[in-house]
Order: sequence, then C-alpha cells, then structure tokens
Amino acid sequence: MRYLMLIRLDPTTAPVSGPDPALEQDMGNLIEEMTKAGVLLDTAGLKPIEEATTLRLANGKQTVVDGPFTESKEVIGGYCLLQTRTKEEAVEWASRFARLHGPEWTLDLEIRQLDQP
Repeated sequence: MRYLMLIRLDPTTAPVSGPDPALEQDMGNLIEEMTKAGVLLDTAGLKPIEEATTLRLANGKQTVVDGPFTESKEVIGGYCLLQTRTKEEAVEWASRFARLHGPEWTLDLEIRQLDQP
C-alpha cells in the first residue's frame, strides 16, 4: 500500500534559519534507512509559500493567485511517499520522522493512503 505523508507546519513558529545541521544529519540517516528498507518511494521539501501559486474554483469561476501568502497559518513544507504493508507501519515511520525534530518545531503529519488505480 502506498501512503502520502504531508508535512504541515506553522511558518510563524518554524525556526527562521530552517533545520539545524544535527537535524539535517539525523534526517539524512532516517531517509537512508527508509530507502534501504524499501519503504521510501519519494520525498522532498517544498519551496517557500511566497513562491506558490494557488488556483481556486468557486461557483464555476477559476482564479489564479500568486504568492506571497502572508496570511497562511499552516503550510505544507514537504512530503514523503511511502510504500508499506500496513497503515500502522506508515504511522511508525512518520512517528520516527516527527521525533527527530526538537521542541522548536511544531508539525502535523497527515498520512493518507493513495487510491489504487
């Protein structure tokens, strides 16, 4: 089964300088472990919300809005695409990811199974 882990964060509380070198090293180690275990299909961080474009459809009318979106209280900072045997296994990998972050980070990790075509 494939699961998408969306990494949501509050840009107003995230460290301005981004992840510290120790977190980056720990994250690299976890990503390597996930790759060797065959569960990590893809992962990436996303460019800042200021560079985003939003398409909205409401009442049959489409609008395109370019960033910056300074009013954003929560953004998707990155994602991981996992392939695991069970949802519980996906949650365990996500839990390990979350534990790497120190108290200065506030994250929500949304884990959703992909529909099978």
